[in-house]
Amino acid sequence: MNHSPLSKCPSLSLYLSQINLPMAISNSKAFFFSSSLHPAIPHPSLHYFPSRPTTVSLHFPFSFSTAPSRNLRLCCDASDSKPTVLIAEKLSDSGLDLLRDSAQVDCSYGLSPDQLAAKIASCDALIVRSGTKVSREVFEAAKGRLRVVGRAGVGIDNVDLQAATEFGCLVVNAPTANTVAAAEHGIALLTSMARNVAQADASVKAGKWQRNKYVGVSLVGKTLAIMGFGKVGSEVARRARGLGMHVIAHDPYAPAERARALGVELVSFDDAISTADFISLHMPLTPTTDKMFNDETFACMKRGVRIINVARGGVIDEDALIRALDNGHVAQAALDVFTEEPPAKDSKLVLHERVTVTPHLGASTVEAQEGVAIEIAEAVVGALNGELASTAVNAPMVPPEVLSELAPYVILAEKLGRLAVQLVAGESGIKGAKVVYTSSRDPDDLDTRLLRAMVTKGIVEPISSSFVNIVNADYIAKQRGLNFAEERIKREQNGLNGTPVTSIQVQIPHVGSLFASAVTDAGDIQVEGKVRDGVPHLTKIGSYAVDVSLEGNLILCRQVDQPGMIGKVGGILASQNINVSFMSVGRTFRGKQAIMAIGVDEEPNKETLEKIGTIPAIEEFVFLKL
Repeated sequence: MNHSPLSKCPSLSLYLSQINLPMAISNSKAFFFSSSLHPAIPHPSLHYFPSRPTTVSLHFPFSFSTAPSRNLRLCCDASDSKPTVLIAEKLSDSGLDLLRDSAQVDCSYGLSPDQLAAKIASCDALIVRSGTKVSREVFEAAKGRLRVVGRAGVGIDNVDLQAATEFGCLVVNAPTANTVAAAEHGIALLTSMARNVAQADASVKAGKWQRNKYVGVSLVGKTLAIMGFGKVGSEVARRARGLGMHVIAHDPYAPAERARALGVELVSFDDAISTADFISLHMPLTPTTDKMFNDETFACMKRGVRIINVARGGVIDEDALIRALDNGHVAQAALDVFTEEPPAKDSKLVLHERVTVTPHLGASTVEAQEGVAIEIAEAVVGALNGELASTAVNAPMVPPEVLSELAPYVILAEKLGRLAVQLVAGESGIKGAKVVYTSSRDPDDLDTRLLRAMVTKGIVEPISSSFVNIVNADYIAKQRGLNFAEERIKREQNGLNGTPVTSIQVQIPHVGSLFASAVTDAGDIQVEGKVRDGVPHLTKIGSYAVDVSLEGNLILCRQVDQPGMIGKVGGILASQNINVSFMSVGRTFRGKQAIMAIGVDEEPNKETLEKIGTIPAIEEFVFLKL
């Protein structure tokens, strides 16, 4: 008789001792209890697996009169082994050593998708870089065992976040360790481009001596526009200032105080691209920034401008850049990233004489690689230990009943944040926001963490690469210098006492606005919304009451209240085959001013919006993506 499995399972032994069951255990595949239980409970079986000598399974074939027959199985793994971490791409020794202190480490590089799927079912964590695609098939193959995916770097385009969340798998990244390396590479490209270093080097190695051909330009006194003033952009600014450059930046999110402390002037997008001699891109790739630099934006730049990109390849329309280089509007470009990597061998952009290229080396320094390895190893170990990771990029699993109750308010909170941030003028620095909730419930009974996280998501995500959820919302706000305040107001509402939230109001204080009517007398951008019939609605903007379904795209117009305005605007949109989904007008007094809100299915072009602005009775307007 072998009692060793149970001696390694104290919790199971305790459970069995509590129900006082004598046992007979052998090395056979299954063994049974000899005593009888309560008459309503059939005899259970205790399974012992010789192939897994530390695992026992207690099986009760329960049958309930009120439900179909069900089986209850209690399985206990008596092994004291560590969790298994699969490293799918090379990680520095410092990170591996940290992982080995807490886990079994399997370094298997260059796995095919099929090989990864076959191996993942035996792993608790997976660490990748950008070369391994962690698809839905990987999470399905893991069969629920995979608890955390670590991305050794910033971008997570290669991880299916939706699938990870559905399967309850946390995804973490390492967003800070390569900041200095990326900034240094940006400066290296800037200086080498200005002095034609790469072209001159190739020329000399080809046996030529063409000093006159490769005359460069000086950096001192030149204007550098940094597009995206986050961690990397700020570090580039520090170094460029040391080179004697005048540095300006565009980032609708960056605090003006931080920019001033670095000697940087925050300007609008149009001012940045039209006045700069050099433009350095440090913005994320989002739907808003995809191909942001195109024929239209290149045409607005100073002739002879030089462009550096160490951010994401997709922010530049590469065909448009070739055209701008060929016609001389853009003098030179230095690129570390491309829309497709690696680019085609016959890429006209890569082969262009006035383009300097590197193979995505922004984070490729010994120090950065070690820092990334340590950062991701610490995040993965913490997640395996059940800690909430500050670098988590997907939400934890939320109980279905909570999601069901809060779902429409979650959508409302995000869209109000997204709406409010689009109203901020480009040169304004956002310091924070205030969220006011009205509810029929007592303030202490209203948990607003998820709603606050979604407001943060709405404000931050349109203008950054951050992925915001309830786990990392406060961390991201703190990192970006944002202070969020909340106020809960109890207000009895007839027939609404069971609803968790009556209304949500988002205020962004002391900023300029693209739509002056959204600003209150206190100088704050203010939007407010409610949920009606399960659909989020905008009910107030500034001091104007409106009634707008927050779906699709939105045009807001402040106008003189007079007949025929809806027809005039609708006619302009119809002439461009733009479908209007709804219209709503809110006014202060008859014949005074009114706000017209127009929902449109398609995004109007610049000319269409300009036509709307030429209607004499319209005093201001703005287009917003929801």
